[in-house]
Formats: sequence, C-alpha cells, structure tokens
Amino acid sequence: MKNGFFRTLAWMGIKKNKKLYLPYILTCMGMVMMCYIISFLSLSPTFKNMSGGSTAQIYLGVGFSVLCVFSLIFLFYTNSFLIRRRRKELGLYNILGLDKKNIAAVLFWETLISAVISLTGGLTFGILFSKFSELAMVKVLGGTTGFAFTIGIESIFRTALLFLGIFAVIYISSILKIHLTNPIELLKSENTGEKPPKANWFLAILGVVLLAYAYYLAVTIEDPVTALYLFFVAVIMVVIATYMLFVSGSVTLCRILQKNKRYYYKTNHFVSVSSMAYRMKRNGAGLASICILCTAVLVMVSSTICLYIGAEDSLRTRYPRNINLDAVVSNVDLLSGEQTVKVQELTDKIVEQNSAQKENILQYRTAAFGGMLIENRIIFDNSVYEGSLENISDIWQVFIVPVSDYNSLMNKEESLSAGEVIIYTTKEIEYEYDTIQIGDTEPLKIKKKADDFVANGIDAMQIFPTMYLFVENINEIIEPIKEYTLEDNGIGLVSLHWLYGFDLSCDEKTQIAIQDQISQQISLIEKQSDEFSFFHVLAEGSAKERDGFYARYGGMFFLGILLGLVFITAAVLIIYYKQVCEGYEDQSRFEIMQKVGMTKKEIKSSVNSQILTVFFMPLITAGIHLAFAFPLIKKLMLLFNLTNISLLAMVTAVCYIVFAVFYVLVYKITSHSYFSIVSGERNE
Repeated sequence: MKNGFFRTLAWMGIKKNKKLYLPYILTCMGMVMMCYIISFLSLSPTFKNMSGGSTAQIYLGVGFSVLCVFSLIFLFYTNSFLIRRRRKELGLYNILGLDKKNIAAVLFWETLISAVISLTGGLTFGILFSKFSELAMVKVLGGTTGFAFTIGIESIFRTALLFLGIFAVIYISSILKIHLTNPIELLKSENTGEKPPKANWFLAILGVVLLAYAYYLAVTIEDPVTALYLFFVAVIMVVIATYMLFVSGSVTLCRILQKNKRYYYKTNHFVSVSSMAYRMKRNGAGLASICILCTAVLVMVSSTICLYIGAEDSLRTRYPRNINLDAVVSNVDLLSGEQTVKVQELTDKIVEQNSAQKENILQYRTAAFGGMLIENRIIFDNSVYEGSLENISDIWQVFIVPVSDYNSLMNKEESLSAGEVIIYTTKEIEYEYDTIQIGDTEPLKIKKKADDFVANGIDAMQIFPTMYLFVENINEIIEPIKEYTLEDNGIGLVSLHWLYGFDLSCDEKTQIAIQDQISQQISLIEKQSDEFSFFHVLAEGSAKERDGFYARYGGMFFLGILLGLVFITAAVLIIYYKQVCEGYEDQSRFEIMQKVGMTKKEIKSSVNSQILTVFFMPLITAGIHLAFAFPLIKKLMLLFNLTNISLLAMVTAVCYIVFAVFYVLVYKITSHSYFSIVSGERNE
C-alpha cells in the first residue's frame, strides 16, 4: 500500500477523534511553548549584565530540566488515554486486512502529524510570547531593557530535539502495545473491565504507614538543614503512598459503598458506584496523579509568591541595618581597640558629608566558631565540616557575645556570675538542657533563655542554626579552645568580629554612595595594624544589594508561576480525559438504564454522585498534604531568611482557596462533557 493511504487514515483518525486529539495537541503545543520560553529566558543575554540576572537564569536552567522530565512523563501518560480509546478502531483495521506493520505505519503518521502541528504551533507561539515573558521577567527583577525582538535559535533546537525524542518514545510505546495484543482483544478492549488489584488491604495499610511516616517527618523535623535533605525523601514517600491509597483505597471505598444497601440501591448511586468499581485501578492512578499535581502547584506557587512578597523582610534579616560593617580581628583586645573608634569616627564624618544622619545604631563584639552539638556538648572535629548527612543536622554556628553588649542592644540589665551564660538559638530550634559544654571545658550553667536578639548577617547566610551565648568575659570562654583548628594548615577555629551597623536618613542612592566611600577610606585604618595584629573590615549595605536580592527571589517567583501553569494544565487535561474516556465507557450502561426508565435528570444526579464521591478526593487530599507539609515548608523558608510565618500561612491559605474555586469550575465543565456523552446528547 502507498504511504498516502496510511497518511489519509491517520488524518481521518485524528479528525474522527478530535475530542481527544484536540486537547492533546493543544497541550503539546503549550508544553513546547513553555519549554521554548524558559530555555529562551535562561539563555537570553538581556539578563547576563542585570543585577541578579545570572542567578535567575540558573533557576530557569534548572526549571528547563524539570520541564523536560515532566513533559516526557506527562505526554507519555496522556497518550495512553488516546491509545485506549483508539484500540477498538485499530483492531477493526486489523480485521479488515491491515496487518500490524500497516497499523504501525498509521500510528507513525498520526504521531508525525501531531508532532509537526505541536512543534510548529508551540514554537510559533513561544517565539511570539517570548518577548512578553522577557519584559515580564525584567519587571519582576526590577531591571530595564529595550523592545528589540530576538529569536533564540539554540532554544528552538533544544526544544525541537526534546519533543522529537518524546514523540519517538510515545510512538515506540504505542506500537509495542499494539504488537503484544491480538485483534480480538483490541475489538473488545472497551468492554473489558479491569480487575480490582489484589491485596487491597495490604496496599492500603502500607500506603497509610508510608503517608503517616512522611507526615511525622514533616511535623517533627526541627532544624532547617534536616528539612532540606529530607524534603525530597518525604515527597517521594507521599507520592508512593498517594498512589497506593487512591488505587487500593478507591476499590475498598467502592466495596464499602456497595455493601451499604441504603446508599447503593438508589438511582443516583447505583450506576456510578458499579461503573467505578471495575475500573478503579486505572481510575485511582488518575486521581492520584491529579492529587500530586494539585499539591505540587499549591506548594510551588504559595512558597514562591511568599518569598517574593516577603523579600523586604528577608533583606532586612540578611542586612540588619542600611550600612553593616564586619571587622575581623586577630585578638580580643582589638575588639574594643583604637581601630574600632577610628572606624566610628570615619563613618560619622562620611555620613555628615553626605548630609545624612545615623539612626538605630547596632554594635557588639563576638567570637564565632562552628561545632557539632551532641546533647549538651559542642565538640570540634574536622570531619564535621565534610558535610556528611549523618552529622550535618548536628552542626551549629556559635557566637560568644559579652553580656554588656547584649544589655546595651536589648535594653536589659542582666548580670552573670562565673560559669553562667544566657542562651539564644535561631531557626526556631529550642535548646533543652540546663548546661552547655564547649569542647573539654567545664560545663556552663544556663541562667536563662533570651527571647530575642538582633539579626546577624553572618547568621542569615548560614543554613545551619545559630547559638548565641552571652557571657561575662569572652576571653575566658575562648582561651581554652584557641588550640583547635579548622584544617591541618593551622587556621584557627575561632574568629573574632566587631559588628557595627546603622540606618540612614537619606535615599538609597545616597546610601550606596556612603557605603562606597566607607569601603574606599577604611583601608587606611586597616593599614595601621602592626605586624602582630590583623584588622579587616567588610562593608555591606541593603540599598546596594537590594536589586540582586529581589532578582534572586523574583527569578524563583517567575519560575514558580511558569511551572505552576504547566502543572495546572496537566491536571486539567487529566481531569478532562478521565471524564471523556469514562463517559464513552459508561455510555452503553446508561443507554440500557434509559431503556428501562432512567431519566436524564436521574442520569445527571448519578453523575453528580460520582463526582462528589470520588473526584473531589484529590482536592481534599492535596489540602491535607499541604497542611502537614506546612511545618516542613516553614523550616525551608527560614533558609531563605523568611521569618514572617503569618505571611506564609496567609498566602498558602489564599492559594488553596483560589485553586479550589478553579478546580470546581474545571469539574463543572468536564462533568458536563461526561453527562452529554452518557446521556446521548453528544455522539461522534
């Protein structure tokens, strides 16, 4: 036979099944468009010289990789709906004289036509919308750009190569399914139900155990570092448990409903429950996929929106004052020496020259070191810093601060006796012991736990929690541990810092100028140190770092919105295919029921019963997943210096409500399609 015949059959098959193919091809086009846009933005030279642009492009590069994997899995999954619906038609081709090689040729042309339309349409719209996306991202990052239109040739090549590979995998999978099935099975495929999976109770119990343990991890993890490396473990467990519970649990639910005679033997429940029961293995997998996608959208969108909205709070945590000076010194005497006085005088002079005033001055001395906290003892071991997962959750950053500085900053009047300390810990981790031992020294008695302390930029940069110990005399505490070194090269474990900062009563442009002048002139003071001492000052400012800071968070926000749109589209398409495919499968059953007296009103009532019984389970379960994941997400947000938990809770709740409204609208539309099919109002 000529290829033109197979091409015609393929085109006719697509047209005949347009209700299935049109959403599939439109989704493929959308995925191609999104892949091109994200690739284009990750490679665009517009962002290379923009403050924070390179970091944002790194996020987009990671997003492109995620989208590549997701596109393969999702399009492969949705194509299974098409093949299932087409199996009877392909079986008929076989009976009429087309062998499996001929059917493979038809599928080849169908796949090729879908690929050409998807790539052509997707790349066209991607190129058209790429400039709008670029302008939107520039706006989010707070930069400027021209309106010149460019086409990303490399992005076109990457996207085309990716989707040609995906369509090739889909085609190979389709012909394997056809090759392994005989024609009679293909003809009867729509009338063959799936047997409920065996050992339902075992799978259900295993799913409950996995989910309960994942929830336990999310709720009980205290430190952000552990939350960071256990997050993906918990996610995998939740995904597996969700599939187990939806597959086996759905079957169990149907059996329970069938045993309840008062519920089951009603017109609006009988058909829906009986039709769901025989196909629950596949139905449950689809519902689980919807649930996972819903949860991913909610977590991704709520967290990135919260980070972007709360960027100013995070900036203030990282840079406690408009101007922040960190002087690293070689001995304790220099913490209150002549150089610190000269630095203050220099900053006073520069601020006055720029017609500004210092406000909200921050100043304290500290000795900083890292160690591993084992119960109530801080130990020092070089292997701790190798980052092994066994020890990483025990690593702490420790700051020893004079109690006099604590009193001055916090307006307190605390006094300490020998061997007493006041303790304060960050990252929402509570210290549970009454004493603290540093190395092999005598344990120190904890007189009280402080409620708060001023933000510290050094602490904000660390993913590890920080312990502040307020003591009467720094030197007495650090003298016994000076012998410890970080590495074999002899670098001391303890670093001494004089921290000085202040806010300014001027605009950001003037703040940046003041910071630059301080950085330039402070080197003169540094050079006055003798050969036996070291005094180096690092000057940082919130105004100068604001653009880069917002750019990083804006890049995550922009990527979160793009991937959120992709996942929402995927969830909508799965919902649509479930309704349409199951509508055609249930059509014959409802036709029989109509012949014995079932009205269209009763059919609609039965459809609503099915939706209320099963299809809102993904939304409810996604809400439960989100609620238990909130403590874990909260810990992860602390790594981004986001401490405004009320903002995170509010944004998460609003995102869930908005998504729930959208979910209801989607189901109302798709349930109408299902009703139209089973009631006979729509026929192919």
